Amino acid sequence: MFKLVAVGGKLRGKEITLNEGENIFGRGQDCTHMLSVQGISKRHMNISVNQNTLYIEDLGSSNGTFVNGKIVKRKTLAPNDKIALPDVIFQLIYRPEKNEQFEEKAPEEDDGELVVEEKAPDNIVAKVVFLFRTKFMPVIYGFNEQYEWGVLLGILLGIFLAVNIALTISPVLTSSKRILIYEVAKRGMHYADEVARINNLALQRRDLDRIDTQFLDKETGVISYELFDLEGRIVRPITKLNSYSNDTLSIKTKEWIQKQDKPLVDLLAGDEIGIGGPIKAFDTRTGREEVVGGISIRFKPDSLVAEVANSSQAYFEALTTSVLVAILFFGAVYYMTKKHLDDMYIQIEESVRGKRKDLESNLLMKELDPLRNSINSILQRFRETQNKEDGFVEEIEEEGPYLRKLEDFLAGAQGPVLVLNSEKNIKRLNSEAEDLLGIRENASSGNSLLDTARDQGFAATVIELCDQSASNEGCNQKNNYDISGVAYGINVVALMGKDKFAKGFYITFVKD
Repeated sequence: MFKLVAVGGKLRGKEITLNEGENIFGRGQDCTHMLSVQGISKRHMNISVNQNTLYIEDLGSSNGTFVNGKIVKRKTLAPNDKIALPDVIFQLIYRPEKNEQFEEKAPEEDDGELVVEEKAPDNIVAKVVFLFRTKFMPVIYGFNEQYEWGVLLGILLGIFLAVNIALTISPVLTSSKRILIYEVAKRGMHYADEVARINNLALQRRDLDRIDTQFLDKETGVISYELFDLEGRIVRPITKLNSYSNDTLSIKTKEWIQKQDKPLVDLLAGDEIGIGGPIKAFDTRTGREEVVGGISIRFKPDSLVAEVANSSQAYFEALTTSVLVAILFFGAVYYMTKKHLDDMYIQIEESVRGKRKDLESNLLMKELDPLRNSINSILQRFRETQNKEDGFVEEIEEEGPYLRKLEDFLAGAQGPVLVLNSEKNIKRLNSEAEDLLGIRENASSGNSLLDTARDQGFAATVIELCDQSASNEGCNQKNNYDISGVAYGINVVALMGKDKFAKGFYITFVKD
């Protein structure tokens, strides 16, 4: 049987038995052998097995498939061939099926998937991180398959805002409102006690029709009230005398005072507070206070209205502040992450076009180090492949000797000439170029043309021509540009090294 043994990378030591027929490798769940390694495409490659003949085919992967250091599209495999994918290297092994020392101990458990099983750590903090990463984050990854990363980050920030306000600001406002309602309830029971005090004799005689409640008509914040006997007959206000209440608060209060001795507090529609409680009178025969009726009062005090307004304002201010902070946080996280990826993309392009050797970054993000190392390995293998096929040297040459040649050309030049090194930094320029560009060699040598030139459009044009020449094996690239109001033709030639990297740029200026 044929097997792939991982001899390098994250899956080092893993073995995959190749099935007769097609063997699709990739990160997708529909693959024959799923490889959970970043950089590998969902459907990366296929190895077809026909008895003793093996055939490998790249399935249009993003990072390519390498066999023995060379990138391939289709190729016949032989035992001991090495197949390189992002962050993993396999070696093809042939093992006779009858050789017991190579038999699988538990073939029934080999489903073809390579998944590194992790065990939960014993440390409580590490265990929480482990559960968060293995249980919660897969749900987020699922959403990320449907929504762009930036959109998903905005959604998560919105959820964070809602939860933050609900857990911090809302309890404070609710507690403040609860205290206010408690104070209003105490005020309502004070009114009930005041009714009992003012009408003490009438209540002792059970003469509820003579009760005086005129002070309630003058109290601010009192919307309405009803004083009734135990049968539910209204005795005050006079306008409702001898009628039976159909007000929900009064009906609830009547039922309440028959079972409870504490006041009823009810939040009503329209920011009103309902207070209900018993009216008591002293019974000289029993020597105790007895309930002779009830009172229900609807309040809408100015303090409650102000509290509602303050709560709404507090919510709005908190929401506005949180949204502004969230926008800043979103921008910082989004562009900080995007900066890493943009720099990596630019450096890959520069490496492919021969402007740099390896990917590197001054920005710290250790999570990208494995990816950067894998890309560097792929780029190195790519350069080795190109060098071997074209007969060029494998190591990147120094640019010094090439720049000295350009300086020799400069010495005999007629007209303005500018020499840049491989990084587009100023190396040399003659006196005619100094007068034309307004740049002095002694003050600008070693500096970037973008930082030195007064006209950024001019500098961008020159750099673009440099890139075009480097991408076209050093062929002359020309463009026209007005310098100090005069039209000039700018000609740029890249001096290419044997390693196909541009070592310097020779720029001449010809007046049109």
